[in-house]
Amino acid sequence: MGISIKAPEEIKIMRIAGEILAGVLSRVVSDVKPGISTFELDALAEEFIIKAGAQPAFKGYETKGKKYPATLCASINEQLVHTIPSQDQIITSGDIISIDCGVLYQGYYTDMAVTIPVGKIPRKTKKLITVTKKSLDIAIGIIKSGIHLGDVSYAVQSYVEKNRFSVVRQLSGHGIGKNLHEEPTILNYGKPGTGIILKSGMAVAIEPMVNIGHWKVKTLEDGWTIVTEDGSLSAHFEHTIVITKSGCEVLTKL
Repeated sequence: MGISIKAPEEIKIMRIAGEILAGVLSRVVSDVKPGISTFELDALAEEFIIKAGAQPAFKGYETKGKKYPATLCASINEQLVHTIPSQDQIITSGDIISIDCGVLYQGYYTDMAVTIPVGKIPRKTKKLITVTKKSLDIAIGIIKSGIHLGDVSYAVQSYVEKNRFSVVRQLSGHGIGKNLHEEPTILNYGKPGTGIILKSGMAVAIEPMVNIGHWKVKTLEDGWTIVTEDGSLSAHFEHTIVITKSGCEVLTKL
């Protein structure tokens, strides 16, 4: 399909989609507390999205013949991504939860994720969240037209590994626009000076996924939930951005 360059009018629509998504995620995060189920958070997210005049991007998303049944991915502790919200999954104090959400607005998608602590968590767990978020900030800080994609991937990997955590290698960020997942694939590890050269007008979702333990992950029997292979904690942050000549614009800014 190739990499699409978004026209100014497309970016305007994606900007609104990003504002809607950031607002929804902010409201969902404010409702996270011990005793609430991930199913309840999912219902809130869907209600907020529809009220804003958009549609949930993940609900009905199909891969390998399976359709995702929910609005959010709500992944707790060793769950990394794609965990289906459930009435049985109750958030407790000491958990960390990754909330991943997307919206479809006037034919265009945006995608976003945050990981937050619930109550008191150990110092190393706090560091995991801080480092994962900072690695995304570093990527956003260097990305601009004219640099190699490998420069961005390397910046994430080198910062994470310097802090003695590991980047997940089986999953990646992606291009985004008229489709939820477009070219290019954005790895969170790589070598400087390699990969495609980024151009102004590209829209991408950058999403570092970081484990306290080993980088290997596996998919559970439900075909969706991805967990760390060694059972260690994992964190995930994501923003949808548009690349500009001098840098980038974050469309999903909280």
